[in-house]
Amino acid sequence: MQNFTYYSPTRIHFGQGQIAKLRSEIGKNERILLTYGGGSIKRNGILDQVHAALPGYQIHEFGGIEPNPSYETLMKAVAYARYHGITHLLAVGGGSVVDGTKFIAAAIPYQGEPWEIVTSRGQAIEKALPLSCVLTLPATGSETNCFSVISKKQTMDKQSFASPHVYPHCAILDPTATFSLPPRQTANGVVDAFIHILEQYLTYPVNALVQDEYAEGLLRILIEEGPKALTSPQDYDIRANIMWTASQALNGILGVGVPQDWATHALGHEITALHGLDHAQTLAIVLPALLNEKRQEKYAKLIQYAQKVWGIHQGSDAFKIDSAINETRKFFERMGLKTRLSDFNISEADIPALVQKLQQHGQTALGEHQDITLEVSQRIYMAAL
Repeated sequence: MQNFTYYSPTRIHFGQGQIAKLRSEIGKNERILLTYGGGSIKRNGILDQVHAALPGYQIHEFGGIEPNPSYETLMKAVAYARYHGITHLLAVGGGSVVDGTKFIAAAIPYQGEPWEIVTSRGQAIEKALPLSCVLTLPATGSETNCFSVISKKQTMDKQSFASPHVYPHCAILDPTATFSLPPRQTANGVVDAFIHILEQYLTYPVNALVQDEYAEGLLRILIEEGPKALTSPQDYDIRANIMWTASQALNGILGVGVPQDWATHALGHEITALHGLDHAQTLAIVLPALLNEKRQEKYAKLIQYAQKVWGIHQGSDAFKIDSAINETRKFFERMGLKTRLSDFNISEADIPALVQKLQQHGQTALGEHQDITLEVSQRIYMAAL
C-alpha cells in the first residue's frame, strides 16, 4: 500500500428529516445564496423543507445550473452573490449543482479571471466562501469531496479542478429526496458511482486489502440495488443504500494508498463537451472499450474483479476477463444506458475531433501508468463505436 494523507472535513447528516439540521449548521446572520438546477426541488417539496429549516434567514435563490454546469451560468451567480454580499452558499440538488456551487464559492473572492480556477486545476484558489449542500441525486460524491467539473460553452471545454477550500461544510443526505427522480437520472447516478469505484480499483495490486474489499463490496451493492431502484423507486432502504454507496464511492477513502486511473473520465468528458451526452452515458460507452484495450496492464485486477465482484471462478483467465467486461456492459444496459458511440449517431468521422480536444487539454498520458497516449485514446474511441 502506498503512503497517504486523508482529510475529510464535511459533516454528514444522513436520513429522513435531516434537512432540519441545516439550522444548526448555518448561522442566523449569514446571507445565503441557495443554488439549484431545473426546479424539481420546487415540485417535490425539497425547497419548502429547506425554507422550513431556516425560518427568518436571509435566503437568496439562484436556479438554472445545468447538468453539466456551465461557466457562463455560474458567472451570473458569482455576479449576483458579489452584488448582494452573500456569505454562505447552499447547494440543493445533484452533483452538478454542488460542483457548480463549489466554483461559485471559489470565484466570489477570486481577484483574477475566474476561469483560471479551472485551468489551474484549483491551484489558483486561496480561499472560498463556506458551502453546505442538500443532496437530491446520489451519483458524483461531490457532497463529501473537494472535486468539481465545469464546462465552458464558448470553447466547448469540460475540465475538472480540486481544492481543499471547496469541501462542503456539511451535507444533508435524505434518501426520500430521491424518490421522485426520473429513471434516467437514477440510472445515471448508479453507473456514475460504479465507475468512480472502478477508476480507483481496476488498476494494479498494491496489497491494499481494505480498499479492495471496500470497493468490491460497494460494487456488489450497486449491482444488486441499482436495478431495484428502477422498479421500486420509493423503497427507502434501496434508495438509502444507493445514496450512501455513491457518497462512499468518491469521498476519498477508496483512493488512498492505491493507484488511480481516471482515463475513462477524461475520454468521456470530451464526448460530453462535443456531443452533449450525459456524463454517465459517456462513461458507460468508454469503460468497456478501455478495459479491453488495457487488459494486459490491468490483468491481475481484472481477474480479481471477475472473481470477487461477478463470481466468475471457472474457465481460463482470458475467459474470466472477457466475462467480467461483458457483465459490466450488460449491467450498464440493464440500468438503461447504451454502451456504444453509434447508439448516439457518433461515427468514426467524429473521433479525430475528440482526440484533438484531449491534446488541447494536455490529456496525452492518461491512466494509472500514464501510458494511454493520444494514439491509444483513439483506439479506445474506435473500439467504442
